[in-house]
Amino acid sequence: MPYGLYLSAEGAQAQSTRLEIIAHNLANVDTVGFKRELAILQARYTEAIEQGLTPPGTGSIDDLGGGIMVRETKTDYSPGPLKPTGIPTDLAIKGQGFFQVQNGDEIFLTRAGNFTLTSSGELITQQGYPVLDDTGTPVVVRDTQWQISDSGVLQQASGAQNLALVQPQSPGDLVRVGQNLFRPLSDPEPLPAADRKVAVGHLEMSTVKPTTEMTEMIQASRALEANINMMRVQNQMLSGLVNRLMRS
Repeated sequence: MPYGLYLSAEGAQAQSTRLEIIAHNLANVDTVGFKRELAILQARYTEAIEQGLTPPGTGSIDDLGGGIMVRETKTDYSPGPLKPTGIPTDLAIKGQGFFQVQNGDEIFLTRAGNFTLTSSGELITQQGYPVLDDTGTPVVVRDTQWQISDSGVLQQASGAQNLALVQPQSPGDLVRVGQNLFRPLSDPEPLPAADRKVAVGHLEMSTVKPTTEMTEMIQASRALEANINMMRVQNQMLSGLVNRLMRS
């Protein structure tokens, strides 16, 4: 494959992946507690350098660059805006931290606090996963009179339960698993008492900004189109060269 065609193909692939990530962000612009994803682009080495045939930085023809690629995707964990709802089971964490919920034998973290109560008083997520307290027990409302304090404590006559508010040891310890959940790769740490701040009757909304995502989508679309046009031009040049060789 001609080198220019190879570079254009790599660029088109990278921009296509970037567009998929932006589209996913836009689809979750109204999803409670959603954290936007970012495509991290990186320049590639040439094939000769990647195979160890020549070192980088020589300035030779084998050190011209290998185009770009999507190195990884990162999650922006910045807190989203708070929306008042007045619903007592709607909770939003102020600052850092996550709620702990349980799905089967696994425990996940989430920032989405649009919880509901079952007929038996169990506090659950929109997917039906129990919300846990700091002992790993599902949070249950047993009395008719109850409230959740600004520090995340369920207070009722039958006793109090501290909602599990935790933070990962590092943002790199979280893996997005869908349904607005994250799987911790190491045991998360409880939030210090001074950092346990919950807005009751509020929801943390998505961190996606439509205008920003649309601007990036236009940029990625134009870059993708430019790479495809370059592939088309180089293919035409190659076809013309082959035809001239055949005639000669």
